Amino acid sequence: MSDIKHVGVIVDGNRRWAKARGLPTLEGHRAGYVRVKELARWLFARGVAYASFYLFSRENWKRSQSEVSYLMALLEQGLKKDTAEFVRDSIRLRFAGLRAGLSTSLQELMIKAEQATVAGNKGTVVACINYGGQQEIVEAVQQLAKSGSDLSGLTLDQLKAALTTAELPPADLIIRTSGEQRLSNFLLWESAYSELYFTPQLFPDFTETDLDQALSWFNDRQRRFGS
Repeated sequence: MSDIKHVGVIVDGNRRWAKARGLPTLEGHRAGYVRVKELARWLFARGVAYASFYLFSRENWKRSQSEVSYLMALLEQGLKKDTAEFVRDSIRLRFAGLRAGLSTSLQELMIKAEQATVAGNKGTVVACINYGGQQEIVEAVQQLAKSGSDLSGLTLDQLKAALTTAELPPADLIIRTSGEQRLSNFLLWESAYSELYFTPQLFPDFTETDLDQALSWFNDRQRRFGS
């Protein structure tokens, strides 16, 4: 395959997957969480260095309280249970998004997971939680203004450094499942020249074969970067 350094994934279709099987919505999210871990490993096995997953957007707070509570509990349980697994497999875990809106317990688990996996060199999972691309850019500018930076001479490099996704390289490929064809406020800075791949597969049904089809499609693209 060609040199793909960073793949972003818009996790979509968990609820529809559950509904189609007559299962509670929450079971769809549980299946989606399992698939996130599998997909990250498939990507790293193919030489991808960064795998970013859109797990919970700023807009997702509008969902029912029961669903939001379950998603937050699922994230906490996952970090408690799986951080040791990431350490064992030398996978680094990072987070993007506004942490201030999350519970103290979840924030503490996020910090511990990042610290525990910092030496991972087989690939980096970036979990985008309470994330919004537009809001992140605005908050980065506000942060620079508070620091006394001269915004009249603001450069691309300065703004990028203030983002919560500052360490991420540009996204080569963004995959969205479930048939929807939009970015939904995901990685707006990093997706300036991304190739966008849309598949009708609901996220829990997205297989390793589906990934290889997406990567094959990417390899057939001619990337000109405006030239």
